[in-house]
Amino acid sequence: MNTNSISDNLNKEIYNFSEACKYLDYSKSYLYKLTHSRQIPHYKPNGKKLYFKKTDLEEWLLRNRVKTDVELQQQAEEILNKKNRNS
Repeated sequence: MNTNSISDNLNKEIYNFSEACKYLDYSKSYLYKLTHSRQIPHYKPNGKKLYFKKTDLEEWLLRNRVKTDVELQQQAEEILNKKNRNS
């Protein structure tokens, strides 16, 4: 595959199953498992072939963000300050 077709695939809005595997860097069996268990958003317009919206995949990848230590410390301080104000 040449570099033009790789960059073209990254610019697409809708991916087929193979393109989604490449975009996510997942094996076909793992992506199929995720679709079968309805853990990842996907589309089956004719009940057979699987398609994925790039924006859906991006949102799915970025869910469950892990907070940094600094963010957790700030959150803890905010909770303690609220408790102290209410006491």
